Amino acid sequence: MSTRHSERRVVIYPPRQLFELVADVARYPEFLPWCHAARIRRRESATVEIAELAIGFGPFHEKFVSRVVLAPDDPGGPRIDTTGIEGPFRLLKSRWVFQPHAEGTLIDFELEFDFRSMLLQKTVQLLFGEAVKRMVSAFEARAAQLYGRPANARPATPASSVR
Repeated sequence: MSTRHSERRVVIYPPRQLFELVADVARYPEFLPWCHAARIRRRESATVEIAELAIGFGPFHEKFVSRVVLAPDDPGGPRIDTTGIEGPFRLLKSRWVFQPHAEGTLIDFELEFDFRSMLLQKTVQLLFGEAVKRMVSAFEARAAQLYGRPANARPATPASSVR
């Protein structure tokens, strides 16, 4: 049975900047918790790439490959969809949508996964909600590092659900 998580958060940066930050998969190890390595294996087009990531926490270390579809000009806001194609997952899908908002951008993030290993699935489920919040916060901190933080900026407003 797969695990699903969704997170909505308003952040102060413009949608395009956030899209570019999340789309830059090769730089994930510089700031993303548990990501030890990342590279683009190949680009299939200007908007489709195949990415390989190595993640680890505690005794668990895994590599996986995803198909990343970039939609910078989507009418609903810039969007990034990923689908796992190799690795420890029976199912891996994620979607980032960056919608303009009066205070910057409304980020909608959805993730669904199912590990082939029941042990790994159960272990990750125990930590999952907090792990995703830390991951989204890491992207926000990276945005502050790259783009600066306006003096009058308010903290992000998160809302999330795990099913």
